Amino acid sequence: MSAADVKRTQVGRLAAPVIGLMGLAVMISLIPVADTAADEPQKPTAAATEPAASDAKQESAKWRSLFDGKTLTNWKATDFGGQGSVVIREKEHVMRLEQGEPLTGITWTGKDLPRVNYEIRLEAKRVDGNDFFCGLTFPVKKNSCTLILGGWGGGLTGISSINGFDASENETTDFVSFDNGKWYEVRVVVTDTHIKAWLGDDMLADVDYSEKNIDVRIEMELCKPLGLASFQTVSDIRNFRIRELKPEDTKEGP
Repeated sequence: MSAADVKRTQVGRLAAPVIGLMGLAVMISLIPVADTAADEPQKPTAAATEPAASDAKQESAKWRSLFDGKTLTNWKATDFGGQGSVVIREKEHVMRLEQGEPLTGITWTGKDLPRVNYEIRLEAKRVDGNDFFCGLTFPVKKNSCTLILGGWGGGLTGISSINGFDASENETTDFVSFDNGKWYEVRVVVTDTHIKAWLGDDMLADVDYSEKNIDVRIEMELCKPLGLASFQTVSDIRNFRIRELKPEDTKEGP
């Protein structure tokens, strides 16, 4: 082999690794790069969040608070005779009905409220005692009636009165095991034809009153058209509110 041939061979050996590295670089450049921006979770735009916020605001606007958590504005203590005190526990936004002999209650004195096609919600707790801790009297057109929770020894629920029969002896009579110290969510809906009541998600009553006489027991006359009472118990009330319902809102349950 000539000197020239030896030189060409050496150059070729040196060039081979360089060419190989160049080829690898070319191959790498051809591999697609992942779009990391596309893989990152996208934050909702302001436009995407506005409808939800607007809906929540509209829903909140439908409700009217009946108890501000700080005062008895628009309420008066019901003069049953033998009643306990009505105390505002301002830090807890709670209205407490102290034990009466036998009744303690409050009656609405504010401006007129709807008497049909409306919904009331509140939370109630029996702090002490073993009888009804929530006797919610509410309007039904020209009359009123009372939802009883925990009556007749602590467990009876029902509406007083339907065709002259009270909560212990009509179609709404039922029994629930109530625990002292526990909050219960109460809901009542009055439409043109029905009175409905729930305890949490459980329906307590669904009465077609179209051809029935609705009224209160004589003891609750002082709570009309809207009021709350407890019987020989200590009770707490909070988140008491009302809203009017449109006809389409009254066709379904919760």
